[in-house]
Formats: sequence, C-alpha cells, structure tokens
Amino acid sequence: MPLNTSDLLEQVYTIAKDAGDAMMAVYARDFSIEEKEDKSPLTEADKAAHDVIVKGLSALPEGIPVLSEEDAEGFAGVDAQGRYWLVDPLDGTKEFIKRNGEFTVNIALIEHGTPVLGVVIAPALEVSYLATEGLGAFKIDAQGEREPIVVAGQPAEGTPWRVVGSRSHPSPDLAEWLDQLGEHDMVPMGSSLKLCLIAEGAADAYPRLGPTCLWDTGAAQAVVEQAGGRVETLEGEPLDYSSPEQHLNPYFVVWGH
Repeated sequence: MPLNTSDLLEQVYTIAKDAGDAMMAVYARDFSIEEKEDKSPLTEADKAAHDVIVKGLSALPEGIPVLSEEDAEGFAGVDAQGRYWLVDPLDGTKEFIKRNGEFTVNIALIEHGTPVLGVVIAPALEVSYLATEGLGAFKIDAQGEREPIVVAGQPAEGTPWRVVGSRSHPSPDLAEWLDQLGEHDMVPMGSSLKLCLIAEGAADAYPRLGPTCLWDTGAAQAVVEQAGGRVETLEGEPLDYSSPEQHLNPYFVVWGH
C-alpha cells in the first residue's frame, strides 16, 4: 500500500521535534559523557532522543522497522516493501559537548535503498529541514516559517567554490581534493547541517573523505536530492542504503548542482 508521504512527513517532523526537546533538556544542564566501543562519545541526550524517536516511529500505523545508531543490533531488518527508518538521534555529539549548537536529529525513510523522506532538525539553532519525494525540500526557521529550498547551481566562472568542511573530523585527503577543485572558500560546519547548507544554496560542495555511517547521511541526503543536488561516491555513484547491515559509507561528495 503506497504511503501518504505528506502526512507521514509531518508526523516524523513532530517526533523529531519531541526528540529535540528531550535533547535540549539535557543540553541545559550538566550531563554525563560515556565512550562507545569505537571511542566516539555518548551522552544522556543521545539516549533520551533515541527513546523518543523509537517510541514515536514504532507507534505509526505503517509498522516500518527502525534502525537507530543507538541500537543497531536490535534492527529487525528491512520490511517486505524494502523500507526501514534510519535514525541518528543525535548527530554531532562532539558539537553537543562543545555547546556550539551544530548538532541535529536525523530521521530518514529508506525505500529500496534510497532515502525518500528526510527530517533534520537543529534544536539549539531552531532550524529544521524537511523533504519527501513529490513535495520537494523545505526549511523551517525559528518563527515557524516554512519556505521551499533549492541548491545554488554550479558557481559562475571566476567565482570561488563555497566548500563545506567538518569542524570535528579533518581529513588528510581533503587538501589534494581541494587543489583539484580550484579556487574555493571554506565554510566550517558540524553534523548533517553540512549537507543542509548545500540543499539551501548556502554552499556548493561538501567532500567527505573520511568515515561516516548510513545514519549520518540518510535524512540530509533526502533533503539535498529533493532540493536538486547530488550525493555521490568518488566514482559518481549514488550512496546506497540497500544493505543496512553494512553501516559504513564510502567516501562521497555532495554537490549543489
């Protein structure tokens, strides 16, 4: 049975906002920090947002299974229609710990290996990005105003590329890639907001020449693609989400044209 993606997008947006509220309650006070097996940090906010999102998505009538970063082992597998929810309850935990506001809640709907719906909210910055097939991509500001967004297109000849870079994950391969690109200005940003800057036309390219996981990119990729951009591997292939048991992404580039 086909999904009503318009209604579903609003339901997921509400769930993401609730998760953001739970996250901000932790952000407003002192909080504990643990270290996961991969040495990445984990806070009370990661856990609180995860609980809100899984409860909310599991209550939806579609019954689509949930793959969350905070419970990857509990994933039941893709459903009969090739669908699953892909969730990063708190993307940018290092930014959360630094208290610079550049962290997000990411929820994507994957269908046959492709992100077809995405919600990214940055609760500390009071900005959200929503997208789904057939409706396009939107940005919601702190006043609740919703406006369509589109990518900027390729920079005019003689105009520097605006290149988004990670605040917390510098890559030794990046300098060579930038040399090949040509004249450019760097735009530092944390979390999946890097992809959202491409989607809203505030940047032109984001090369990620370092490790990421499916849940880091799925929701924001939907936003980029519905805004007219591309997210592709260094070989020019789209990022593939059809094997969720394999969590790692290859290196990729996000293009705003």
